[in-house]
Amino acid sequence: MPKIHLVVIDPQNDFCNPNGALFVPGADEDVKRLARLVDRLRDELDDVHITLDSHRKVDISHPMWWADPHGRAPAPFTRITASELCDGRWTTTQPSAFDRSLAYLRALEGSGRYPHVVWPYHCLIGDEGHNVAPVLSAAIHRWEERFAMADVITKGSNPWTEHFSGVQAEVPDPEDPSTQVNVGLIRTLEEADVVLMAGQALSHCLANTVRDIAAQFSDPKYVSKIHLLRDATGCVPGFESYGDDFIRELTARGMKVTTTTDFLAAA
Repeated sequence: MPKIHLVVIDPQNDFCNPNGALFVPGADEDVKRLARLVDRLRDELDDVHITLDSHRKVDISHPMWWADPHGRAPAPFTRITASELCDGRWTTTQPSAFDRSLAYLRALEGSGRYPHVVWPYHCLIGDEGHNVAPVLSAAIHRWEERFAMADVITKGSNPWTEHFSGVQAEVPDPEDPSTQVNVGLIRTLEEADVVLMAGQALSHCLANTVRDIAAQFSDPKYVSKIHLLRDATGCVPGFESYGDDFIRELTARGMKVTTTTDFLAAA
């Protein structure tokens, strides 16, 4: 039997519950399908990795970090650029954070991956929205009855940088190892024969996790190990093109696309 690892990106209430702070449409059904896959493949799954978006309220991606010239916080989903900060369209509510925030925006824009977006307060550490969706949590605990332990990876608690990817922050902080490449996860996934990818959101955290896994693999051919469970992920509304671009990019490099029902359907 192939050595199968399941990687689930941010299957948390704030993304997967319709009442969550940043609900991804369809994510409530995605986690149900994923839970059924975990139960169906209980004896075939060698390892389960779960990333958890883990934010503080004070965060560069949250409204309270920023203010317009009238002192008003930006609305969720506002995009803020380095040039707007320089022009005074936006500033930081804490003057001492201005220079580092500007440097961050410039570095982020230089990476060419994403503009800076202000998100609703979400996945705050200790809040209900931070928890794994109950239906999936229960399935993973049933899998753990094999005397296995899911690998839980927290990300996003450094307030100075976005941390979409489960592998590294968008702009790693040289003084914070938690924002730098998770070498242990990469090496573990290299030992797998199949890496199943699911979770939220296809447009952002899942996409960047897979891109970073592919970039860090010691052999580019390992990308062919990755199987995207297309019916267990969705896009943040308004960012659907990001998800489409990601699928085109990674399938061209060897990633496979399947579903929770089609993968090992005979199992």
